[in-house]
Amino acid sequence: MGTGGGDGRIDVIIPTLDEEDEIEEALRCALAGAGDAPLDLVVVDGGSRDDTCRRAREAGARVVCTKPGRARQLQAGLAAATGDVVMFLHADTRLPAGWADALRDALRTSDCVAGAFDFAFRAAPTAPVSLRWVEWGARLRSRWLRLPYGDQAIFARRAVLESIGGVPQAAWMEDLDLVRRLRARGHLVCLRLAISTSPRRHLAGGVGRTALIHLAAVCGWWLGVPRASLRRGLVG
Repeated sequence: MGTGGGDGRIDVIIPTLDEEDEIEEALRCALAGAGDAPLDLVVVDGGSRDDTCRRAREAGARVVCTKPGRARQLQAGLAAATGDVVMFLHADTRLPAGWADALRDALRTSDCVAGAFDFAFRAAPTAPVSLRWVEWGARLRSRWLRLPYGDQAIFARRAVLESIGGVPQAAWMEDLDLVRRLRARGHLVCLRLAISTSPRRHLAGGVGRTALIHLAAVCGWWLGVPRASLRRGLVG
């Protein structure tokens, strides 16, 4: 795979907080779509009060416990990783069949240091059509701006992640900081193979409103608006 002479193992890092309804299926899909790729499934729990940790262990994952905070949890997962490649996966995101082969094919190119998958919602037929517009916008952002979000299963060579100091410890939008640092080290590929993620946050907050908040947030991030002020102004 051209990852530095290791065993080709992929560490799948999943940060959780009260995700008992999602974690088993996330792990099952990761395993089912991996083919013959060696995997290490690491769930980094931020203090769940439900059955997340037990279900994760029974589904075959290692569980690492830490304080809550996505950036902190991702960094704890990276510290526990020993494979050549690390993937950061949300608990409500499902990896498709063949995901590991697609990832390994991308990383066979020596200048490719990282990547992410195409974006799609896991939605019922009765879901609002506005979700499709959000999907279209996400694909445009990923393919043309090379700026995937964290819910697109960002992956990278572990050696490169370590060389940039790991996961940026920002309280918000750490995924964008991470992508920017990775792009500075080499090519970041956006695969055409799509993950599927739950629309629960968009539906809870209103699809249009949530999409506008995300757009304003990424524009503010791009312009260098202080993170705390940006978050306060957009989400309170």
